[in-house]
Amino acid sequence: MTKVIKRTKLAATLMGVMAFAGTGVAAAQQVDVAKLQNEEKKILNADEQSQEKINSLFEQSQDLLIEYRSVVSEYENLKVYNDHVQRLVNDQNATLESLQKQIDGIERTKQGVVPLMYEMIDSLEQFVKLDIPIHREKRMDRVERLRDIMDSSSVSTSEQFRQIIEAYQTEMDYGSGLISYQGNLEIDGKEIAVDYFHMGRVAFLAQSLDLKNAWIYNNETDEWTALEDEFIRPLTQAIRMSRKQLAYDLVKLPVFAAESAE
Repeated sequence: MTKVIKRTKLAATLMGVMAFAGTGVAAAQQVDVAKLQNEEKKILNADEQSQEKINSLFEQSQDLLIEYRSVVSEYENLKVYNDHVQRLVNDQNATLESLQKQIDGIERTKQGVVPLMYEMIDSLEQFVKLDIPIHREKRMDRVERLRDIMDSSSVSTSEQFRQIIEAYQTEMDYGSGLISYQGNLEIDGKEIAVDYFHMGRVAFLAQSLDLKNAWIYNNETDEWTALEDEFIRPLTQAIRMSRKQLAYDLVKLPVFAAESAE
């Protein structure tokens, strides 16, 4: 009986030891699993952080790529614009060079034009003196103004030339059409208010404002000759026609015929 009990106790003891040993193993396994789970969690956290860094870097790289493309596009646009500006500058330089050549040419031209303008003024003055005395004082004043502008440094050569040409054009206008204007005529030492009338340069006549007397200018003698009464009414009509107060019609007026050479 005693031996049986001892053996039973011994078996119980062994089973207790085994149970205790099993509990230790289980506890050890639980510790290892916890460590593994903790490490796995760390790894997952590390992976998430790495992924976040990767995502962040990717986004940065995309932003940099967009910025790069923008810079490249801006550079290309600037290059196109700079090339355009350079072409404009080249064209302006060519234009300036051409203008400079023209200016140099103008200076050389002035050396020939200025003496010509003085000759034109002298010729114009001589012509006015020899011509029938249509607005003679006014025309001589115009010649003097031309001489004044030739001595003025504020008037350009081109403007001087333009005014001389304009004066010649005015002289040409006197030679065409029917023209009348009022003025004073000295007859026998007396000043008489008259209507002057001329048909171009064919005839130059005058009529008193009371329509009672008329005269014709003789360019050969530089004198005024009284007209016969038969020409007074036609002259009145011609003056009214020149002022558009009467429709154009045929009128009988005297002219001085050139003497034939014998």
